[in-house]
Amino acid sequence: KVQLVESGGGSVQAGGSLRLSCAASGNAYSSNCMGWFRQAPGKEREGVAAIYTGGGSTYYADSVKGRFTISQDSAANTVYLQMNSLKPEDTAMYYCAAGPRYGGSWDYFISVSDWGQGTQVTVSS
Repeated sequence: KVQLVESGGGSVQAGGSLRLSCAASGNAYSSNCMGWFRQAPGKEREGVAAIYTGGGSTYYADSVKGRFTISQDSAANTVYLQMNSLKPEDTAMYYCAAGPRYGGSWDYFISVSDWGQGTQVTVSS
């Protein structure tokens, strides 16, 4: 099992930026792929971005492509999500996740991953 600690959430106006951080510790194999999900009240959980910590391949939801960037600091076992041009519809609880692989779909990645406690992002219009 991997322990994940998120930070960096907050409130921002539309068009602004935030950077989320996720520090991982524990089973290295279980954190081969790390990423972010979000869930807004009354909505389903949505995959946002993921990265293979070894090779650096990245995956993004269509809704955030061109605005969000996932990156990593391997030495610090930390993954970042830089969020630019934020929109009110980006408002959600953001969760860091770590798993052995992306597996070709967000649903698969969710099913095999450990989760953090979440950090709230609120974007006002």
